[in-house]
Amino acid sequence: MLVNGKQGNLISIRDRGLLYGDGVFRTMRALHGKAQHWPLHYQKLQHDCAALGLDCPDKAMLASELEHLLVQHPEGVVKLIVTRGQQGKEARGYAPPAQTAPSHIWDISTLPDYPADRQVSGIKARLCQLRLGQQPRLAGIKHLNRLENVLAAAESDDAAIAEGLLLDSAGNVIEGIRSNVFLVSHGKLITPDLSRCGVAGVQRDRVIAWAAQHHIPLQVRDVVLPELMDAEEVFVVNSLIALWPVRELEQRRWNDFPVATRIRLYLNGQDDR
Repeated sequence: MLVNGKQGNLISIRDRGLLYGDGVFRTMRALHGKAQHWPLHYQKLQHDCAALGLDCPDKAMLASELEHLLVQHPEGVVKLIVTRGQQGKEARGYAPPAQTAPSHIWDISTLPDYPADRQVSGIKARLCQLRLGQQPRLAGIKHLNRLENVLAAAESDDAAIAEGLLLDSAGNVIEGIRSNVFLVSHGKLITPDLSRCGVAGVQRDRVIAWAAQHHIPLQVRDVVLPELMDAEEVFVVNSLIALWPVRELEQRRWNDFPVATRIRLYLNGQDDR
């Protein structure tokens, strides 16, 4: 672990990331000593820092630290956290200080031991009871306040269920607990609008780019649950799993995933034709 470029695992108890969740993060997969899609993740980091008014750490500095980290740990899950930094002894309250020095933290852990056949055979998913609150100011951002996801994940300890799908307070399908959602319907790819809540991940952007490259109609819009249940295919994506088709959701079953299979090959860097 690196904290502000130095080996260690300690941060101040006055760091605003700890006090208020005042920060953002990225999660990447390290493979063969490379962080997959690092330029895309840095673009997201810049966007999310700007949305919160945080100074984004320099790309060259982060890239150098990341390279050093990957020499020691060529495989795993890489997490980068950026916080607004340490609150002064005399300063209290939510309002950010006029001047702060952002903190950044690198962590790396072993890859989850996901069954390999999930990418091909699909997963069993569930509908979460928790409903996401709407906050357009934070929508799409991977900020440190993830309590909704924590509580949704805590609803079930069934090992057979690989992911939970989250709806917002208006009943729209938004995302998975740790993934973005797509459905295939009448020859179109559809993914939920994330302008009111939810996290817009790098793999979501890559699927949208794939659709444009292959002239596949794609819609970003509100999705209600009956439409998702009637879809020809449903799949979820994130930077660690790549793509998992949904095989089972509540009483609904899917058996074939032709579009998801093509996209999975693309996300994994294989020829999809």
